[in-house]
Amino acid sequence: MGRRSARWDDGAFVVEGRILIEEALHSGWEIEAQYVAPDGEPVEGADCPIFDLAANVIERVASTEAPQPLLAVVKIPHRSISDLAGASLVVVGDRIADPGNLGTMLRSCEAAGVQGIVLVTGSVDPYNPKVVRASAGALFHVPVIGDVALHELQALGLALVGTSSHIGVAYTEADLVAPFALVMGSEAHGVDEQIPIDSWLTIPHAGRAESLNVAMATTVVVFEALRQRGQR
Repeated sequence: MGRRSARWDDGAFVVEGRILIEEALHSGWEIEAQYVAPDGEPVEGADCPIFDLAANVIERVASTEAPQPLLAVVKIPHRSISDLAGASLVVVGDRIADPGNLGTMLRSCEAAGVQGIVLVTGSVDPYNPKVVRASAGALFHVPVIGDVALHELQALGLALVGTSSHIGVAYTEADLVAPFALVMGSEAHGVDEQIPIDSWLTIPHAGRAESLNVAMATTVVVFEALRQRGQR
């Protein structure tokens, strides 16, 4: 495993730090191995091999400049769009490029009760170390389906609601109680024109900014959906 590598192999990824490893374990994810620096202690309860590392080794393989003394290899669960059958609120990330944005989106989605995240082909790897850290453990609680082709979005069986800076109804005026999939476009290009959007939302705002950051916009809309659904 080279420095800043996200994947151990095609079916596993690296998680750094005790808190995130414990979150993965307690959420039912399979820990395949733990690697412990001289000043670290493994997480208990994981039925997996434990490897003790020599001094200064973890600094060469971890993705952070000052890594914690523990990392683990975690198995990626197999998921597909069919796993979201019956979901009433899903977020679709269309070519989301920035790992910090995606991690923040995951964190907000978990907090707002979103039942799944679908990532269109071209989006950042959800198991990128920066995504994992920015999600603050949410990755282990919200199902994420990655590398999804545009034509597969219809299989969700949900109305596709896009967000725009200039067209659509204000998000506070829209009915967000009915089941739907919120489509969030890439930071650079917005929602792909090939996605068959059923309706559009916009977030009115003051100031000179043309639009909100994609993670912030996602947060605003999913929490409005949570508010509306709580009132019903």
